Amino acid sequence: MPHHLLDQILADPSGQSWAILWREGQDRVELVLGEVEDLDRLRDLPRPGEGAPVLALVPFRQITERGFDAHDDGTPLRVLRPAGPTAYQRIGLEDLLAALPTAPVEVTGERFSVSDDDYARTVERVIEEEIGNGEGANFVIRRDVLAHTDADPATAALTWLRTLLADERGAYWTFAVHTPGHTLVGATPERHVSVRDGRVWMNPISGTFRHPLDDPDGAQLRESFSEFVKDTKETEELFMVVDEEMKMMAQICSHGGRITGPALKQMAHLTHTEYLLDGASEADVRDVLRATMFAPTVTGSPMENACTVIRRHEPDGRGYYSGVLALLDLDEEGGERLDAPILIRTAHVDGSGTITVSAGATLVRHSDPRSEVAETAAKARGMLAALGLRPRRDLGYAVQLASLPGVAEDLAARNESLSPFWLSPQESRPDPLLVGRRVLVVDAEDTWTQMLAHMVRHVGMVADVRRWERVSEADVADPAWDLVLLGPGPGDPTDLAEERIVRLRALVAARLDSGLPTLAVCLSHQVLAALAGLEITKLARPNQGVQLPVDLWGDVRRIGFYNTFVARPPVGELSVAGRPLEVAVHEPDDAVVALRGPGVATIQGHAESVLSRDGLVALHGLLLHALA
Repeated sequence: MPHHLLDQILADPSGQSWAILWREGQDRVELVLGEVEDLDRLRDLPRPGEGAPVLALVPFRQITERGFDAHDDGTPLRVLRPAGPTAYQRIGLEDLLAALPTAPVEVTGERFSVSDDDYARTVERVIEEEIGNGEGANFVIRRDVLAHTDADPATAALTWLRTLLADERGAYWTFAVHTPGHTLVGATPERHVSVRDGRVWMNPISGTFRHPLDDPDGAQLRESFSEFVKDTKETEELFMVVDEEMKMMAQICSHGGRITGPALKQMAHLTHTEYLLDGASEADVRDVLRATMFAPTVTGSPMENACTVIRRHEPDGRGYYSGVLALLDLDEEGGERLDAPILIRTAHVDGSGTITVSAGATLVRHSDPRSEVAETAAKARGMLAALGLRPRRDLGYAVQLASLPGVAEDLAARNESLSPFWLSPQESRPDPLLVGRRVLVVDAEDTWTQMLAHMVRHVGMVADVRRWERVSEADVADPAWDLVLLGPGPGDPTDLAEERIVRLRALVAARLDSGLPTLAVCLSHQVLAALAGLEITKLARPNQGVQLPVDLWGDVRRIGFYNTFVARPPVGELSVAGRPLEVAVHEPDDAVVALRGPGVATIQGHAESVLSRDGLVALHGLLLHALA
């Protein structure tokens, strides 16, 4: 078959806009030669035609569509569409490799935008000032490798694409895209979101094993990998991002989401662990894309506050790094499909020849600053090897890590501690005592509330989630709500200079004063505890993304915790708004983990978390108590 489109691209690479995409599981490479249009909003993405897909380059700053913070660096939301009926073609991978240019591309002036020492200091500040003050569980802070080429950016991208296709494996997409002023080439391991046949898939990847640099027979690789699979930090890091993406799944999927895995994503220089999330949805692909901006694996959690932290600690905009490529096309019945990988392990070349390769490390409560420095360097290594700035290597495939003795068993063992609710199909199980009860769920800037709403619907209740700014004291005191569930959020519950905390206190007090059933989770639990007169203090070591066994009045439940602040146990009897309260205390932390009284119940942990093995039964019990 003639490769007319490839011939056209190669004849004048820089004079046209084009894309070459190889997607995991595909036996053909897709080529688009097209027209470029810049848009303002994701909702403006045009509908694809038959044989005429739409490719969108979505920059990180687009997250402002969700009302989240970002440096506005002006990077465009750009769409590439076939210029005509013959401007989209699929060809064989070997044919593409044979045709791509091979002449070396000179790259000079390599440097990091942030030095190792400065990045390590940033890590320390984020752990102390952000995680240590309850702003979130984890945050991804990037730095860039900068370099320069005098070569034509489009020709350089084709050359580097060939190297990536030859050397790298395990990529979800390997691609090159050239448009005026913006050229991208990369091999990203991570699917962000896909939609087809009424189902949504997300594919969080976290935990990074760096392949040894000097290990010719793979002996060091075998030994160190077995330690990585069992490493607590790497395991917790993955669970945190799964929790964050499950919040998104609960929002866009009518029956929540289900988790399968974990599995390995083995590449040339690195290996990651991953889960696959899926669920049914009737949402438009644009709404799915907007609601899932962007992956917690490249931002952090909770998402909204992570964006604020990124803006605070990164000096400038991210460009396309941590955004997505989004391919919209049609299925056989004319329905729209979406496939969107995350833009990581990618080089961006601007019109002046400046090359940017960005990489970020996921910072958690027990991150080691120097190790996180090394992780950013390792994540950039594969792309830098394609640029000729690092040695090319294929040692990463000499040993198939998934087949090593004990690895499959160690990976499977991770699920033993997780919530069976999220690991299995979620068939509704209505409780006759709860069916039809109306619940107002107050979102305090953390979409855990979407998972909470899904779980209360699972037992037959009717849930309405509203942001704290949209809820008044009159709303929560309205007896039309059988229950008001006040949810989690980031920050210091004693900070009365923050409007959100002041409002949350007012909402909790108004609901309690009404005498109506109340349930409070995490931050709202702390607020209610403070109103009851308990002292609120910081833990010496935050419980961010950990599972703890807690005694809830004779029933020991394993619950996931994401908190920096705690309520301390009272001396003597305790009450709030005239209601006597019983206290559940986790002795190792000297922390109040739950309260209950007539028509009121609270919990410090997240029964809705993937980490909560006993989450559903614990939440069910709290609901029944509050409504008794």
